[in-house]
Amino acid sequence: MQNPTSFQRSIGLPAATSIVVGSIIGSGIFMRPAEMAALLGSPGWILLVWIIAGLFTLFAGMVSAEIGAMMPRTGGQYMFMQTIYGKFWSYLFGWANFSVINTAGTAGIAFIFAQYFENFVKLPVLSTSLVNSFVIHLPMIGDIFPLQDWGVKILTILVLTAFTLISYISTRLGGRVQLFFTIIKVMSIALLIGGLFFSGKGSFHHFIESSATLHPASILAMIAALVAACNGALQSYDGWANMITVAGEIKNPEKNIPRSLFIGVGICMLIYMAITAAMLYIMPVEQMASSSLVASDAAGIAFGSLGGSAIALLICLSVLGATNGNVLAAPRMTFAMAQEGNFFRVFGKVHKKYNTPGNALWLHLFIMILFVFSGSFYTLTDMYIFVAWLFNLMMISGLFILRKRMPDANRPYKMWGYPWIPTLLLIFTAFYLGFTLYNDITNYMSGKIKIMNSVLGLVLTAAGIPFYIYFRWKNKKDINPPTIL
Repeated sequence: MQNPTSFQRSIGLPAATSIVVGSIIGSGIFMRPAEMAALLGSPGWILLVWIIAGLFTLFAGMVSAEIGAMMPRTGGQYMFMQTIYGKFWSYLFGWANFSVINTAGTAGIAFIFAQYFENFVKLPVLSTSLVNSFVIHLPMIGDIFPLQDWGVKILTILVLTAFTLISYISTRLGGRVQLFFTIIKVMSIALLIGGLFFSGKGSFHHFIESSATLHPASILAMIAALVAACNGALQSYDGWANMITVAGEIKNPEKNIPRSLFIGVGICMLIYMAITAAMLYIMPVEQMASSSLVASDAAGIAFGSLGGSAIALLICLSVLGATNGNVLAAPRMTFAMAQEGNFFRVFGKVHKKYNTPGNALWLHLFIMILFVFSGSFYTLTDMYIFVAWLFNLMMISGLFILRKRMPDANRPYKMWGYPWIPTLLLIFTAFYLGFTLYNDITNYMSGKIKIMNSVLGLVLTAAGIPFYIYFRWKNKKDINPPTIL
């Protein structure tokens, strides 16, 4: 383990908080409220889901905060997994980030830009007969329709390719692009919230109107709806772990790590509830549930077609920022794994001219393109958030393991409420994962869905096992060459 004093602690509370907020707020808030409305049919439940998911995101962050402050090592959760569970599970975590979490997540974000772009240009759509003529059947998982939403998918791929090219040519240019889009993101959120509430085109009566037709009919159906809605909310809160990766560089970590998490996640909770409330002020819950581009539709009602288009443009630019940030940062873990010999070494090379992880960037683009053709925003994001929280479950369990295995280790920050809060989080996470898996399987068996997102995520994650065996054998062979007699 590296000595924590070897890290220069230069990141203060404001900077750490900005990392949390900037990493969390992405594309989900511009799509998920409509899905929540369709699932729950109640404004109160929709707002409550944002609170529940926010609190459990905060608790998960606190778990990683204790471990991160205890062992502030470059690589964040990848290195934590190696310390707690060994090389196999850390490798599988790195593989999952490459094969599902980062690639599917980034592709899902880019989908939002393409869908909102249709406010300005109608993208081409292939006929139903042509779409259904090319179906990829994955046994025990579901059917994939690569030609569905053809125009949206092509534009998504063009966006991902453009940002990959920018990051390939210059990391500094990618960072400058990110700064520009961050400013646009702040502007779009402020204009959306303020504009909707001050438009005078809505009604506060919408906050107490529930839909009898959309409200779940039974307790089991209500639980299923809450779990599905939480799945979307958890995706919208994803990104907080970026702060944990720099835990060793945060000033006064025992105070600033938990404070930045509390403040950062709290800010995001308030922003998400404010945006959702502004949309509900404009649109009753039934109308929200039927909207495919809920933020743009709400703005259209409030400001007319011109105003709605202006908000849609800002949303497009905001989502581009989230896409660029993920394209820029995500391949670094794959690059690091390749340099360690845990992946094909060609993807661990630095470009001689541009000094960027060029091969890793192009590999991620290739995987993202495959994901784009495989599904939609909801397919990709639901799949990757299931896998992400599967490893969060292991991190939560790891907290208990480290407390028992290393009771006297220096812990600059100790999680509040131990052992009760992490136990509650452990139960919630296990229930969420188990019920999501059960719900996907039963819905697929009954014909309600065409693909089991959670099962596909598990299969893609497990696909890393043969690669682990291969690279372990290869590294051992390289270290111990055969003796020539």
